[in-house]
Parts: sequence; structure tokens; C-alpha cells
Amino acid sequence: MPNEAPTAATADVDFAALLHAEQAGLQAQLTELGFADQGSGLNYDSNFADSSQVTAERGEAERLATELQEALDEVEAALERLEAGTYGRCEGCGMPIGSPRLEAMPAARFCIADAVKH
Repeated sequence: MPNEAPTAATADVDFAALLHAEQAGLQAQLTELGFADQGSGLNYDSNFADSSQVTAERGEAERLATELQEALDEVEAALERLEAGTYGRCEGCGMPIGSPRLEAMPAARFCIADAVKH
């Protein structure tokens, strides 16, 4: 059935690998921005002539880092669900999340029907 939750064997191999790859990518992006381990972000030269440009760039970097951190938190929560054996179940209705959705969005918490509501 296309709506079945992943089996333990599938989840341990395929979805765990997808989640770990996504986690590593997000962590690398945060590191590149200078926000790894709750860092303060990129350093800018205080003598730079256009301080408004620095402020704008810093704000954009902080916004992006916040989005990346939220995505990383979702991936880590999905890994916890995988370990707990609840991965692949919709948090809204409790029904299985389809494998195609999980392949596209490994950290998905909701089935498509419930994702529209949230």
C-alpha cells in the first residue's frame, strides 16, 4: 500500500541515511555562516564604510541561520522518532505517512492532509 509507514528495516537504512545526510548538510551550512554551536555569525570589519550594508548582511545571515537551525531541529526530532519507533506516523491523525512524502521530506511530521492544516 502506498500509505504504509516505513518498515524498521527500511527506516534503519534508507530514512536514517537520508536524515543523517540532511543533518550533516544543515550543520555544514550553519558552520559556513559562522553559527555552528550557537556561534555569533560572520565577523564584519568594523571599519567598513557602509555600516548599513553590514547591518543588512548580518540580518540576512541571522535570518538564514535561524531557518537552518529550525530545519536542523526538525531533522534531529525525526531521528529521535526513528529511534523511538514512531517515525513515519502523522502527529496529527496518527496514520502512516506515505513513503514518497518521507523520501521527499525525511523530517516530515504530518501526512499531506494534516500538513495543509498546520
